[in-house]
Amino acid sequence: MVSGHPTDLEYTMNLPQSIADAVQPLFDALPLEQAMATLAPRRGALPALQAVVTSVLREKAIASRPALQSAIWLYVDELDRSHTISQGILDATGSYWHGIMHRREGDFSNAHYWFRKVGDHPAMSIDGHTFVDEAGAAHPEDPAALVQRQRDEWANLFVWCAKNH
Repeated sequence: MVSGHPTDLEYTMNLPQSIADAVQPLFDALPLEQAMATLAPRRGALPALQAVVTSVLREKAIASRPALQSAIWLYVDELDRSHTISQGILDATGSYWHGIMHRREGDFSNAHYWFRKVGDHPAMSIDGHTFVDEAGAAHPEDPAALVQRQRDEWANLFVWCAKNH
């Protein structure tokens, strides 16, 4: 770990091999330490990165896993695409991705709604409501600690989904 935060390699090592192989082109194109660089993105992914995501989503290990698909679109700041998928996942995990998406779009009251639906998720390492409030207060400035917490939250839930959902 670097500075207490896992690296791309450490995350992929914690993934089932088929999923690690499938997402590696995405991590090559956009390393985790560069992804989700703002709390509320100002624009989505450039076309070249969207093409990488489209290719990754076609991989057998990802193609039938909506929670991973929603996560991958969040990873590249394509909130609308993530939203379309997460709202169709009718369990706590779908609500978790949905809450993250609304927090990232700056719709903090809606994010709170979805985090209430999450309840006590096994992948939740930080309190969703506290993070919504902190992001709401700080998102124009994008403090590095909160951006890193956002990346850690994403990675933790992604790895959990890869193993359990």
